Amino acid sequence: MGNWSKCCSNKGLRSQYDLKRTTLFSNCKRFSVSNNGYSNFDRPVSSFVPERNPEFSSQLENVQNGVDNTHGWSEAFSNKLEGLRQTVDNVCKILQSGPWGPSIEIALSKCDENPSTEVVTGVLRRLEDVNTALHYFRWAERTTLRAHCPEAYNSLLMVMARTRNFENLEQILEEMSLAGFGPSNTVSIELVAGCVKKRKLKEAFDLIQTMRKFKIRPAFSAYTTVIGALSAVQEPDLMLTLFHQMQELGYEVNVHLFTTVIRAFAREGRVDAALSLLDEMKSNAFDADIVLYNVCIDCFGKAGKVDMAWKFFHELKAHGILPDDVTYTSMIGVLCKANRLNEAVDLFEQLEFNRTVPCAYAYNTMIMGYGSAGKFDEAYSLLERQRQKGSIPSVIAYNSLLTCLGKKQRVDEALRIFQEMRKDAAPNLSTYNILIDMLCRARKLDVALEIRDTMEAVGLFPNVLTVNIMVDRLCKAQQLDEACSIFEAMDHKVCRPNEFTFCSLIDGLGRRGRVDDAYRLYEQMLDFDLTPTAIVYTSLIRNFFMCGRKEDGHKIYKEMVRQGASPDLTLLNTYMDCVFKAGETEKGRSLFEEIKTWGFTPDVRSYSILIHGLIKAGCARETYELFYAMKEQGYVLDTFAYNTVIDGFCKSGKVNKAYQLLEEMKVKGLEPTVVTYGSVIDGLAKIDRLDEAYMLFEEAKSKGVPLNVVIYSSLVDGFGKVGRIDEAYLIMEELMQKGLSPNVYTWNCLLDALVKAEEIDEALVCFKSMKELKCTPNTFTYSIIINGLCRVRKFNKAFVFWQEMQKEGLTPNMITYTTMISGLAKAGNVSEADKLFQKFQAKGGKPDSACYNTMIEGLSIANRATEAYELFEETRLRGCNIYTKTCVILLDALHKAECLEQAAIVGAILREIAKSQHASRSL
Repeated sequence: MGNWSKCCSNKGLRSQYDLKRTTLFSNCKRFSVSNNGYSNFDRPVSSFVPERNPEFSSQLENVQNGVDNTHGWSEAFSNKLEGLRQTVDNVCKILQSGPWGPSIEIALSKCDENPSTEVVTGVLRRLEDVNTALHYFRWAERTTLRAHCPEAYNSLLMVMARTRNFENLEQILEEMSLAGFGPSNTVSIELVAGCVKKRKLKEAFDLIQTMRKFKIRPAFSAYTTVIGALSAVQEPDLMLTLFHQMQELGYEVNVHLFTTVIRAFAREGRVDAALSLLDEMKSNAFDADIVLYNVCIDCFGKAGKVDMAWKFFHELKAHGILPDDVTYTSMIGVLCKANRLNEAVDLFEQLEFNRTVPCAYAYNTMIMGYGSAGKFDEAYSLLERQRQKGSIPSVIAYNSLLTCLGKKQRVDEALRIFQEMRKDAAPNLSTYNILIDMLCRARKLDVALEIRDTMEAVGLFPNVLTVNIMVDRLCKAQQLDEACSIFEAMDHKVCRPNEFTFCSLIDGLGRRGRVDDAYRLYEQMLDFDLTPTAIVYTSLIRNFFMCGRKEDGHKIYKEMVRQGASPDLTLLNTYMDCVFKAGETEKGRSLFEEIKTWGFTPDVRSYSILIHGLIKAGCARETYELFYAMKEQGYVLDTFAYNTVIDGFCKSGKVNKAYQLLEEMKVKGLEPTVVTYGSVIDGLAKIDRLDEAYMLFEEAKSKGVPLNVVIYSSLVDGFGKVGRIDEAYLIMEELMQKGLSPNVYTWNCLLDALVKAEEIDEALVCFKSMKELKCTPNTFTYSIIINGLCRVRKFNKAFVFWQEMQKEGLTPNMITYTTMISGLAKAGNVSEADKLFQKFQAKGGKPDSACYNTMIEGLSIANRATEAYELFEETRLRGCNIYTKTCVILLDALHKAECLEQAAIVGAILREIAKSQHASRSL
C-alpha cells in the first residue's frame, strides 16, 4: 500500500505515467514532509489511499493479482489528474478576480464545495499573495470541517518564504506544533534563505528562534545558511547562539563550522572567546586542519596578537601539517603590519628557498610591507627579483606600491611608477582611483583630471568611488566649487551618486557656511530615494548652529524624527553640544535625558558636554555632583572629560580643585594636554598666583607639550596686570622665538600693562611693532592707546588715534567715547568734546559719571554755564554721581553768568554732598 504514496507530484500532481507496470510506480514522486519537524517521511495523498477509494482499491488488487488492466486504470487516473488541474486553475482565477470577500467565497463554493487536500496544496503553490493564500487556507478549513495536512501547511509557508511576509508565521508554526508536525527541511531552509538573500539577517535569526519557541527542529542547512551570512557582517554573538543550538539539537558540527565561528570572534579581537571555541573543538576530538590554522594566523594577527599568530604557525608544523602559500603569506602580512619587517623577510626567504615558481601573493605582501615601512628601494628590488624568476608583477603589486607612495606623499615618484607599470600590468580601476586620491590630497587637481581623462581613453570609466574620492578630497581642501562641478558633471545613467557622495558635499558646504546649498543637496538626496545617514543629519545640525541659525538646526532634528531616521550617539551628543553653546541650557538638559529614550547609554563625552554646558550657565555646584557621580558609576574618564571639568573649575574660580584634578590625571596615566595646562595656567594667572602658573608653564615645556599663543597670552596678561612688565616682555619674546605669532589679544594685554604703568612711549613702540608684524589692531587696542595718551594729558595725540581708528572702519565702544570726550574737555577743546558727546548719545550711547562730570566742567570753564547746567540736570535724572569739584566749577560759572536761580540749586546740592561726605567720615 505504501507504493501508492508515490503516485503524487509536488507540482500539482503533474507525474507522468507510463503504460507499463514497471514504470508506473517508479516515475511517480512523493510528498516529503517532516514528522514533528524531526524527520522526513512519505505520506500518500488521501484521495489515492486504497482504503478510502474503492475504485483505486480494486485496481490495486488487479495489479497485485497479475491481471493486466493497466490501460483502463491509467485512463481513469489521467482523467482524475486533469480534473484536479482544471479545478486548481478555476480556483486560482476566482482568487485573482478581486479582493477577498463574500462574493469570492460564494464563487469558490460553486466551483468546489469540498476542496480536497490536493486542490488546496495545488492552489497554494501557485499563489503569490500571502493574504489571499491565508484567506483561502482558512476558507478551505471551514468548508471541509477538517484540519489541514502537513503538505498544505508547508505550501502556505512557502508562499510566506517567496513573498518574505512573516506577519502570520508565528500563528501558523504554533498550529503545526500543536498538530504534532513542523515545516519540512526544504521549507525551513527556504524561509531563512529568502531573508538572507535580502540581507535581512536579523529576521532570519528571529525565524529560527520562532521555530525553536514551538519546539520545531530547523533544518541543518537553515542553521548553516544563517551562520554563514552572519559571518559576513561580523555578528559573532548571534552566530554562537545558533552554533550552540545546533549542538543542543544533536546536529554534528564539523571543523568547518568551528572555523567560521572562530574567525568571526578573532576578527573582532575577542581573543578569549575564539580560544575558548578552539579548546571546545579539541575537547570534541576534532583535529584542526590547515584552513583553521590559516584563519587563526590571519585573524589573530590582524587583531594585534602577533605572538599568538606565531604560536599557531609553529603549532601546525609540530602537528605534522605543512604550511602552504596561504600560511606563509598570512604570517608575512601579520609581521609586516606589526613593523617586524626583519622577521617577515626571514619567513619570506624560507618560503622562497628551493622554490622554482615564485608565490605571487607572498611577493605582493612583502612589497606592501617594504612600502609601508618606507623602504621603496627594497620594494623595487623585489619587483625586479620577481621578474628574473619568470613571474611578471601583477597590478596588485603595483597598486600596493602606489598606495604606500601616496601615504608618504611621494606623488612624483608614484606618477613615475604608474608610467613604468604598463610594461608589466595594465592599470585597473583601483590604480586610477589610488592616483586620483593622492593627487587630490596633494591639491594637484589639474593632474587628477588628466589621469581621469587617461582612464576614460583606455576604456575605463570613473565609478562612484572615483567621484567620491575626488569630491571628498576637494571638500577637505576647501575647493568646493570644483567639487560641485564634478558632482554636477556626473552622468547619472552610468554613475549614480550614493550616500557617501552627498554626505561629503553636504558636510563640505556646511563647514564653509554654505548651509543653504547643503540643505538643497539634502533635498536632492531624498529625491534620489537615498536615505540620509546620521552623519548627514549631524553635519546639517552642527553647521546650521555654527552659522547662528539655531532654529534651522532644531528643524533638521525634527525632520530627521519625522522621516523615521534613527540618530546615533554622536548625533545626539553633537546636537546637545550645539544647544548648550547656543545658551539653551534647559533644552540641553532635556536632550541629555532624550539620549536614554533613544535606547543609548550616555557616554563620557555626553557627560562632558553636559558638564561644560552647565558650567557656562553658572551651575557649577551641579557639575561637581555630575563629575563625581560619573566616577562612582565606573566611567573611565578620558582626557576630554578631565579637560572639560578642569576648565569649568577654573572659570568658576575653583582653581585649587582644578589643580587637584590635574594631579589626578597624572596619577591615572593620562597625559595633560595643551588644553589642560592652558586652563589651569589661565586660572592661576587671573588670581595673581603667577609663580605657580609659571612653574606649570615650565613643566608643560619640559614634557614637550606644544604650547600655543593662548597660554603665552595668559601669562603676559597676568604679569602685566601686577606690574611685572619685564617678565611680561620676556614671555612675549619667548613666544616669538618659538615661531608663534602674537595675536591681537596678546598685544592688547601688553599694551594695557604699559599704559597702566604710564609707559606710554613704550606702548606706542609696541603698537608700531604690532602693525609691522601684520597684526591688525582692533577697537580695544585703540581704546587702550587713547586712554593712555589721555592719562598723560596728550589729548591732541589721542585725537589723532581716534581719527585713525575711524579711518580703519572700527566702531568706538563706550570706553573709547568717554575717554576721548573727557580728554578733549580737559584739553579745553570743548566744542569737539561736545560734538563727540552729542554723536555718542545719538548712537544710543550711555555716558558714565566720569564722562558727564568732565563735560560739565569743560562747558563751565568755557563759559557755557547754561549748557553745563542742562547737562547737570540730565546727569541727576540718569542717577549718575556728581563730583564735588564739578559742582564748585559749575557754581562759579553760573555766578559769573548771573544765573542765580540755577546757582542756588547747585549750591543746595553741593551742601547735601558735603553733609553726606561728613556723615560717612563720622561713621
